[in-house]
Amino acid sequence: MNPNLSQLQPYPFERLAKLFEGLTPPAALQPISLSIGEPQHATPGFIIEEVITHLHGLSRYPVTRGMPELRSAIADWLVQRFELPENSVDPERQVLPVNGTREALFAFAQCIVNPLSDALVLMPNPFYQIYEGAALLAGAHPWFMNASRETNLLPDIHAVPEAIWKRCQLVYICTPGNPTGAVMPITALQQLIDLADRHDFVIASDECYSEIYREGDSPPVGLLQAAAELGRTDFRRCVVFHSLSKRSNAPGLRSGFVAGDAAILKNFLRYRTYHGCAMPPASQYASIRAWQDEAHVAMNRALYTAKFNAVLGLLAPLMDVQQPDAGFYLWARTPVADTDFARELRAQQNVMVLPGSFLSRMAAGSNPGENFVRMALVAPIEDCVEAAARIKSYIVSR
Repeated sequence: MNPNLSQLQPYPFERLAKLFEGLTPPAALQPISLSIGEPQHATPGFIIEEVITHLHGLSRYPVTRGMPELRSAIADWLVQRFELPENSVDPERQVLPVNGTREALFAFAQCIVNPLSDALVLMPNPFYQIYEGAALLAGAHPWFMNASRETNLLPDIHAVPEAIWKRCQLVYICTPGNPTGAVMPITALQQLIDLADRHDFVIASDECYSEIYREGDSPPVGLLQAAAELGRTDFRRCVVFHSLSKRSNAPGLRSGFVAGDAAILKNFLRYRTYHGCAMPPASQYASIRAWQDEAHVAMNRALYTAKFNAVLGLLAPLMDVQQPDAGFYLWARTPVADTDFARELRAQQNVMVLPGSFLSRMAAGSNPGENFVRMALVAPIEDCVEAAARIKSYIVSR
């Protein structure tokens, strides 16, 4: 058995279930979950119909690198969305379809990390726990960059010692961030690219929330955009991860892509060929249509904007919480310990939120997730408003 498996910590939702053990919430109140970030808006009909139309393709093995039409649709989307130079993304060499970003983010570390050295994988704190697990099972050590109010909820790359950068092989970033919703500005991304050049590490930018931002705001910038502005259209050392799960409300489609440095993707494709993780043909056809349509994405943003407006109208006067730069989470400071807040809220109001300490680790003398909770505004707006009203009642009654 791989001894590194013993280093994996329980997943946040396993810890949440244990936290709620022994509770009997009020039977008169229907449960409302704000704890899991699973999109619940309807998947656009044209995506579903595209899957159905192409189910006859099940008689053939799909290729790992995906259909040329899908890679071209992704390349076109990247160029348009992130204002990249025309033809700067080569669909043959710089795009690789994957079965959702979670699978690819984990596999990427297994491909990149050299476990024979004293390797470090850096990541934000709080963070998406897949980064930590990927680092550990690749034979590396996680090193956490705290993201707190003092750093505008962004990973503090300036606090990383030179000796740590020298041992770094891979950096995970998440922009917009999970759970904070903070967006890294282009200057910070370019500083990270400079550090990667000086210390020879790879940047893996998880951008799966990039299309959920405030109506009227400029779209969040991305890592390839930052590289292109530096004149680096080879995207050297830069790889981005995108998904249709949040953008198109299609988490069950398990469709995303990896794009960037052609040399890195060549080796990642080799790894994935052995891994055996090609996307089914019907999913590929549906993905082509999804990446080519923006109308449904704008409608999705409007739904989240309405939820944020309604929920914050109830909670902002009582809690230390603001609308994030992007994404669909609220990162709210709690008046008591985050675990006590989550447990009491479930017990008294039958509303589930995720303690921030379940999404973070102690690093540099502090745990930046403590005394925060993550609320995912993925349920229908009526449920989100009802949940906010119950949270308000709980806080007022304390």
